Order: sequence, then C-alpha cells, then structure tokens
Amino acid sequence: MSSSEHFDCHYCKDSLLGKKYIMKEDTQYCTKCYDNLFANCCEGCSLTIGCNCKDLSYKDRHWHDHCFNCAKCSRSLVEKAFAAKDDMLLCTECHANDYSSKCNNCKKTIMPGARKMEYKGNSWHETCFLCHRCQQPIGTKSFIPKDSGYFCVPCFEKQYAYQCCACKKAITTGGVTYQEKPWHRECFLCISCRKQLSGQRFTTRENYPYCLECFSNLYAKKCVSCTKPITSLAGAKYISFEERQWHSECFTCMQCSISLVGRGFLTQRDNILCTDCSRENSDGDQ
Repeated sequence: MSSSEHFDCHYCKDSLLGKKYIMKEDTQYCTKCYDNLFANCCEGCSLTIGCNCKDLSYKDRHWHDHCFNCAKCSRSLVEKAFAAKDDMLLCTECHANDYSSKCNNCKKTIMPGARKMEYKGNSWHETCFLCHRCQQPIGTKSFIPKDSGYFCVPCFEKQYAYQCCACKKAITTGGVTYQEKPWHRECFLCISCRKQLSGQRFTTRENYPYCLECFSNLYAKKCVSCTKPITSLAGAKYISFEERQWHSECFTCMQCSISLVGRGFLTQRDNILCTDCSRENSDGDQ
C-alpha cells in the first residue's frame, strides 16, 4: 500500500494503519465501531460481548464464555451438556433433580438418558422394576399387576393363576368353570368328538361333557319312523307308545301319512294307522 492510499474504518473514518481491525462483508471496521455496531449483548451480565471475547450462542441468545453458567448452581456449561427449561439453562444434574422423574422404588432421580420403566404415571430405574415375588428385574418382559405389586408371568402363575384341570397349566386369561373346576377354553372339549364346548350348548352324562350331537347319537332314543335320535335338549317334542318313540312330525299314519298327534290311532303289527285306514283295511280283509 502506498503512502498516498488510506486504510480507514468504514464507520468512523479513523486510520486503521498499524491497528487491529475486523472485516465484515468485505468491509473493515475498527474494534470500537465493530463492537458498537455488531456485537451481541450477553444474556448473563447484559454487557456487550466485544470482539476480544468469545461469543457463545444458543437459539439466538448470546453469552460471554464466563457467563455461560447453570442458572441454579452457577457451574460453567462451556463444552458440557445442558438442558433448557423456561428460558433457563441448567446443567444435567440440576435439571434432573428439579424436573426428572423419581424412581418409585429407590426414590432417586432417574437421570436423562437412563433406561427406565413407566407404568400408569409411575417410573422406575430399569434395575429397580422388580417382580414382587422373586425380586428379579422384570426389564422389558411381560408383567402382571396385582394389588400394589408387579409380577413376572411365571411368578404370577405360581402364586395366583388357576391350573387347568385338563392340561394342568396356568389359566392367565379367560377360562371356563365346570363343576367348580377351571379349564382353558381350548381345553374344555366334548368327551366324544373333542370339539370345543366353550360358548356352545352341551350336556353331561356321568359327569362327562358332551356336545348335543354326540349325546344324541350315543344316548338318545331313536325315532321308529326316521331312525334319527330323539332329544328334548333342543326343545324337540316326541310321542311314546309301547316302548317305541316318534318325533311329533314323524308320528303319522303308515298308509295315508296324516298326522296322528292328538288323534285316535290303531296298530297293525308294527305299523300305526289312523282309524279310517284301519277300518278300510279291516273291510278289505272281510
């Protein structure tokens, strides 16, 4: 630079030759003008953060490095983890003590980032969430609440669950009670065909459960006419005569098929006839 050229502050026009200056957008400023024009105000002490100081920023807010401290314990947050709460910057310990969950077991703070369990508004350290019976950490395994405690599934089954009288395993959900004994729904079966009876109509014989179809086939009387079982379990009506039985709809004249329910009838060997057909047969035999 020749002696005839000038190198001045863009704002106050003072010469910058031999002096410290700052460039901003290709324009030079003396340090005083730069601070007055562009320096940020410190959130901590409200003083200007001059060009000779470090400017620490967070979300458009600025601090001197010696003012960047925890709002509660005043420890420096420079190059340390911190958390923001209601416009305050807090070290992780102060934030945890004031705002983090407390373990429902040990009552200590659950520090940010620590593994924890949460259930119905309560929190636990993962290692503090214990089975009430075996006192082992439940972790991420399934558990069952009972009274004021929490149980891992094996312990709950041992202490509280009914045992299915068929498979002898614990009944944890649902179940069926028959003759004051507990059954899994899938274990409560017809003794004959092994069809599941839960939610179905069934009957018993000698304390064994049967579906209606098996009971009818095995034990119901057979209709003389159609040979199908006669059972009153489904509300069916039937006619009985001389140790023979008919469905009501099957009790008809062997010859003319008229219903004989509520009417007089006669027998001819193994057949039943209405009085008219019986009379005709008698006249024909003469």
